[in-house]
This record gives sequence, C-alpha cells and structure tokens, in this order.
Amino acid sequence: MKGEGEPLVASRELTAVSADGSRLHVEVYGPEGAPALVLAHGWTCSTLFWSAQIRELAGRGAYRVVAYDQRGHGRSPAVGPDGYSTDALADDLEAVLAAALAPGERAVLAGHSMGGMTIMAAAGRPGFRAHAAAVLLCSTGSARLVAESLVLPMRAGRLRTRFTRAVLGARAPLGPVTPLSKKILKYATMGPGAAPERVAECARIVHACPRAARVAWSHVLGELDLGAVIRELTVPTAVLAGSADRLTPPVHAREIEAALPHSLGLTELTGVGHMTPVEAPEAVTAKLRELVNKYVAGPAAGAGATVVADVAEVTAGEAKEQAV
Repeated sequence: MKGEGEPLVASRELTAVSADGSRLHVEVYGPEGAPALVLAHGWTCSTLFWSAQIRELAGRGAYRVVAYDQRGHGRSPAVGPDGYSTDALADDLEAVLAAALAPGERAVLAGHSMGGMTIMAAAGRPGFRAHAAAVLLCSTGSARLVAESLVLPMRAGRLRTRFTRAVLGARAPLGPVTPLSKKILKYATMGPGAAPERVAECARIVHACPRAARVAWSHVLGELDLGAVIRELTVPTAVLAGSADRLTPPVHAREIEAALPHSLGLTELTGVGHMTPVEAPEAVTAKLRELVNKYVAGPAAGAGATVVADVAEVTAGEAKEQAV
C-alpha cells in the first residue's frame, strides 16, 4: 500500500463520452474483477479529493475504485454555457458507469456534495439502475442550498440568502494558496478542529478549479431542486454528514434520509465540516468498505442479482403475453 505522501498511480485511465459529446477523465485503481466502487467528487474538487479512500481501498488490492473528474473540473474539459445542469451531471455519471464497468456489473456509488447531487439526479436513469448496488451520500443536499447555508454569520432570511448567493457565485479568481486563503477556506468548508495538512490539501484542490466552471456550477447549485427525485433512489443508501458543515448543514442530510425508500441511516460526524472525505477519511472509508462488502462482495450482492433476474423474467413474460 502506498504511503500518504506518495502519488497515486491509476491502473488505467479512460475517457467517457457523455450524451452531449463532453469528454470526462476517468481513473481506475485496483485489480480488474475486484468489487467496485465509483466515486463522484463535489463542486470545485477533482479525483484528488478521494485520495485517502483510493489509497486505502484500492492500494491493498481488495477493491477496484473508479474516480472521475466532473465536467469542467480536473482533467475533464470545460463545456459551453449551456452544458452545466443537473441533467448533464446525470448524463455524465451514466457515461462513466458504461465506460468503466462491465455490462450488468454492480458497484457502490458514492458522491460528495455535488457528487451526491449527481447521484440523486441520475437515480431514475436506466444506466444508474443497471449498475448501482448501494449508495453513500456525503455532505450533500437536494434543494435550498443557498437559503440554508451558514457560510455567512447572519440571521436566516432574504438578505443572508442574497449575500450568500453573491459570495458563492463570485467571479473573482481564488488566486494562490496563502495563509489567509486557507483560513477562509477552513472557516467556510471545514470543521474547527480540521488538521492544518488537511486544510492545505483542500485548498490546493479547490484553488486549482477553473474559475469558469466554478462560477457556472454555482448558478446550477443555487437553483437546485432535486427533492422530487430522491424517492427514485431505491437502492440501499447511507447518508453521512458533518455536524459543523456550513455549506450543506445537517438539515439537508436529515431531509434526504427521511425521504429515501431504502435508507441505511444517517451518520453525523461531530465537529466535522463539509469536506468529510478529507476531514474524516477513516469514517468515510469504513462506510464505503462496509457497503461494498455487503452489497457487492457479500450475500446481499447475490440477492440483488436475483431480484434483477426476477424482474427481467417478469418483463420477458409480460412481453410474451402481449405478443400472443
């Protein structure tokens, strides 16, 4: 297993092509044939955001981890002004699943922040249902993100919402990582006890996000409303949130968990902020391992396959009756 300071080296790299022709950079870690996870990062991040999980899960050779850069992030090219939407997020995830997994292969899907919104947006898609065995939603929300944000220390209301929208959608470049920028980032996105090295790691990732993509996605998130599609997320789903999250406070996680058809429960991490995979890597990794072992590698995986086969058999029977 590689140490924390060593660079990650993917077993292979892929390019997934989305419905509108957008190209997505995909990295696969770990041995072929191993139980699979697919990781979707959040706004202003990249595949690097999942480094701790990739090292621990794929580095030991027990699991295969697929991570990809959302459009406009990392090594996935920017798109035109009409290419940023929740439908595009869902299209992209379907494209990644088709490119990285074998037909019918099922995996655990995990999304942080905008990555969780990606999973919710795709929940009703055929490509998602063909590959999702279970889901982990980390530090995410489905609606009212700006109104519920606690980034600005103001009383809730129209004025705070207006100022928060302006701050999150600011067009000014983030510039180089400095002691001041790290302090601001920590306040807005991480818990008060976040280790300095983890604050620095998040700052490097966030500051590397292209300004155009950061601004474009901020507008999408500002108008987000996925509340109606949560009930389409019918696979077993666990929810994880930080109690000190200012960007997507735990109220979002509680609402999502209450609406899920097959909830595995909500885990609230005391004192942790929004950047859970970096701030609390052990907790996130443990939850991922638990889900993969149960729903991809364990007995539940076989049960899921039986259900899929039963559905296919019923569908085929119905088609035969109609033909007669």
